[in-house]
Amino acid sequence: MISVFGSANMDLVAYTATAPKRGETVTGRAFATIPGGKGANQAIAAARAGAEVAFIGAVGDDAFGPVMRETLASAGVDVTRLRVAPGSSGIAHIVVDDAGGNSIIVVPGANGTVTGPTDGDLEVIDRSDALLLQLELPMEAVVAAATRARVPVVLTPAPAGELPPELLAAVGLIIPNEHEAAAITGLSDPEESLKALLDLVPEAVVTLGSEGSLYGSRSGARLRVPAVPVTAVDTTAAGDTFAGALAVARAEGMPVERALRFAAAAAALSVQRKGATTSMPARPEIDAALRTTVTP
Repeated sequence: MISVFGSANMDLVAYTATAPKRGETVTGRAFATIPGGKGANQAIAAARAGAEVAFIGAVGDDAFGPVMRETLASAGVDVTRLRVAPGSSGIAHIVVDDAGGNSIIVVPGANGTVTGPTDGDLEVIDRSDALLLQLELPMEAVVAAATRARVPVVLTPAPAGELPPELLAAVGLIIPNEHEAAAITGLSDPEESLKALLDLVPEAVVTLGSEGSLYGSRSGARLRVPAVPVTAVDTTAAGDTFAGALAVARAEGMPVERALRFAAAAAALSVQRKGATTSMPARPEIDAALRTTVTP
C-alpha cells in the first residue's frame, strides 16, 4: 500500500494560445474545472498504476469538497482519512498554452488547516510500503509526517523552497524537477545538482521533462533514462504522475532502471491528455507503453 499525505485542490484551468504577460489580457479558447492538487494527483496516479492507496489530507465544506472526495474514491483511493475543514477547499488557477506549458497559482484553503498527521493517520501510514509527500501542505505538517513515519519517505519538493534539515534527514528518495533541484542546491547543472542532493538524501531522481530523468544513490549508482518521445498537449501533473508511478514500481520491487522507465511511460501518457487527474493512465496502458519502449 502507498500512503499519500498531501494537498487536494480544485484546478481552474484556462487554455490559451499564449499565456498572458504581466498586465496583459488574452483571450482563452476553453476552460475546465478539474480536481487536482499535488497530493491528490499522486494518490490517483499511484492507484491507477496498480497500487492500493490511502490519501490523508483535507477539503473544504464548499461545493468543491465532495467533488474531490468522489474523484479520489472513484479512482480507487481510500479517503477514510480525508477530513473536512470549514471554508474553501484548496484552489489552483492554471493557465495552459498551446505548447503544453503551464503556469499555476495555488491558494491553500483547507490544505492550510493540516498541521500534521493524527494518530489514526500514522496507523495508516505505518501499514504502508511508502509515504509520498509534497510541499503544498504547511511545512510543519510535512515535517511531522516525515519524521514520525516508520516507512520509506518519498518527497516531491514542490513548490520549491527551503527544506528543513529534519525533513531531509527523514527522506529516503527525493524527486525534484531540474528547476526545483537547482533551487535546493544552488546548482543549475542537473548532473551537479544530483550530486549535491545525494549529500542530503540517500537517493534522488531529477526529472528533465522531454530530456528524461537522472537517478543517483549514495551507493554510487547513476542512471540517465530517456523520456518517451510524444507531442505534449498539457504537462499539468506530469511530475505527479511520474512520482506516483515510480512509487508503485519501487513498492513492487522493480529494478531501478525499469521502475524509472515505468514512471516515464506513465508521464508520457499523461501529457498527451488535458488536465491533472483526468490525464493519468491506468496500469494496462502503462504496461503496454512500457513494452513498446523497452526490449525484454
